[in-house]
Amino acid sequence: MKNLVAYITSGYPEKSFSIDLALALSQNGVDTLELGVPFSDPVADGPLIELANHKALENGFKFSHLLEISEAVAPHIDTLWMGYFNSFYQQDLNKLIPLARSLGVNGLIIPDLPHEESLRYKELFDANDFANISFVAPTDSEQRIQDIITHAQKFIYMVAYTGITGSGVAEDLQPFLASIKKYTQTPIYVGFGVNQKTARQKVQGADGVIVGSAFIEILLDESLNYTQKIKKCSELANIIKNEINS
Repeated sequence: MKNLVAYITSGYPEKSFSIDLALALSQNGVDTLELGVPFSDPVADGPLIELANHKALENGFKFSHLLEISEAVAPHIDTLWMGYFNSFYQQDLNKLIPLARSLGVNGLIIPDLPHEESLRYKELFDANDFANISFVAPTDSEQRIQDIITHAQKFIYMVAYTGITGSGVAEDLQPFLASIKKYTQTPIYVGFGVNQKTARQKVQGADGVIVGSAFIEILLDESLNYTQKIKKCSELANIIKNEINS
């Protein structure tokens, strides 16, 4: 069974909605939840996620809201925090990681933390049995891929192309996947540009997909009420889970 990871922006449109949506996704095919931490300059994210980040911040998102959402949902679904390094660094990683673990959160996804810098925190992550998800990209050399995946935990986040999330670029991922699989048994999940139309093609040879912008597009649709947004996200999750396993 191939896995589905779903990204949602924490606190958008509001905290209670994030909790309700996360719990619904946990019942509709989502295996792992990425709780996005709103940030003013999400450089790896496309316009949809960037807009949701800004709206969450405008609505008064605070880091404490992330903790409250996590406490409510992490017991029910494998939960990771996805955010930019400054958001976590400002909270003091030595205190934050044990706290996250106590809430049931299982790791971090930090797109702007280079692999070499992340090794400074490896002992802290390991001591708390807390994953720091590794990224590999098509621009990485074979030697760099080996270096990165040596330390990979939980799964490897394979960037489907060079760019930002939400783009519709199509690329042949098979040579890239093969170059990773030569050196690791760690599951490989494909992210960037995955939606219900592309999921079946992108998951070929991989162990799962990571979907963000397709869910956020629904959340940004102001013609839908909260119940409708949760229903549409749940339907989308089921469709993608079926696509990647058909």
